[in-house]
Amino acid sequence: MSMSDEALEAARKIFAGPIGFLRSAPSLEFLPDPVAPEIAFAGRSNVGKSSLLNALCGRNALARTSNTPGRTQELNFFDVGGEPPLLRLVDMPGYGFAKAPPAIVKRWRYLVNDFLRGRAVLKRTLVLIDARHGVKPVDREMLDMLDKAAVSYRLVLTKADKIKASELDAVFRATAAEARARPAAHPEILATSSEKGMGIAELRAAVLEAVDPALLG
Repeated sequence: MSMSDEALEAARKIFAGPIGFLRSAPSLEFLPDPVAPEIAFAGRSNVGKSSLLNALCGRNALARTSNTPGRTQELNFFDVGGEPPLLRLVDMPGYGFAKAPPAIVKRWRYLVNDFLRGRAVLKRTLVLIDARHGVKPVDREMLDMLDKAAVSYRLVLTKADKIKASELDAVFRATAAEARARPAAHPEILATSSEKGMGIAELRAAVLEAVDPALLG
């Protein structure tokens, strides 16, 4: 389903408004009060999550980018739309850090799993998949976790400008097939490029649609 120009413009206006970092939560006791609907972003380390968040919000440095996989080990919350916020974006710690100590991986699993299972205001999780690689086994572990937690999620391809159109089409179809086979997945996926701006307008609208379709007019 393609979004109308009016919906894309409504989403652009909201994301052009106030957006600010709220807090980091290294454990559940630091979570902010659940006063606004939340959209979480999950992805393998180095999938381009911070870059996509920055592009989504039209800011250069809202989310910090890191060249060190597994560096972010907390949930980062961003308010969108002033006070009180219309919604919150949640930047989840990257997964798939093969070289991280087992204790770090265990802590990540507890934090993320407990957040997903217990956060009533969480409307959807966007799972970012590197278009150059498609869905990897480590991604499937995350999708399994979301399915078990019964959290609605949607797959989003990143770095779609880095491969040929024919390759992107093949990855897109394979990723869509993966989504259709999973109980908690949204059937439609999105292809994006933070660098080229591809799919960013549609992603903004998809975020708002998951929060409240009325926001799109």
